[in-house]
Amino acid sequence: MATAFITHADCARHDMGRAHPESPARLAAIEDRLISSGLAGLVERHDAPAAKVSELARVHPLQYIEAIRQASPRSGIVHLDPDTAMCPHTWDAALHAAGAAVLATDLVIGARAESAFCAVRPPGHHATRTRAMGFCLFNNVAIGAKHALEQHGVERVAIIDFDVHHGNGTEDIFSDDERVVMASIFQHPFY
Repeated sequence: MATAFITHADCARHDMGRAHPESPARLAAIEDRLISSGLAGLVERHDAPAAKVSELARVHPLQYIEAIRQASPRSGIVHLDPDTAMCPHTWDAALHAAGAAVLATDLVIGARAESAFCAVRPPGHHATRTRAMGFCLFNNVAIGAKHALEQHGVERVAIIDFDVHHGNGTEDIFSDDERVVMASIFQHPFY
């Protein structure tokens, strides 16, 4: 059984500006490394579906989801905070990023993949229930975890978050949920 490699072309269309560190080049770098390392043939590729609003709503209130949709510009870039911006393609990219987490959960729990890697943007671990921040709109890993708990009846979920920054959004979302344990590995004292 192969590792599922889940991505979507819309994720590369999310662009927060030329100087922004969270850029489409991240996905190209992942793809280039898969090819140069010889691992590209060892993964099973999947197109990420767009997450349904009901899947997002397991984590984020409907009012927040609608506010993000409404913030999506028809042209240019709109900043939600100093670090987090949206372009006209961001809404679709964010739906596919969250949908990738749902698909990854389905594939692994359904024994159709041994493991899964989601090469998606925008990222998610800083998004809280009701606030976009740190480049993140929807908390993709939280959406996948809630899908495992509520759709598949999994009793417990462990999330290991590793990044230069603390996974504050994921911690916020699951702080009162005893079914989920989260470990965040990050570079102290940054965030």
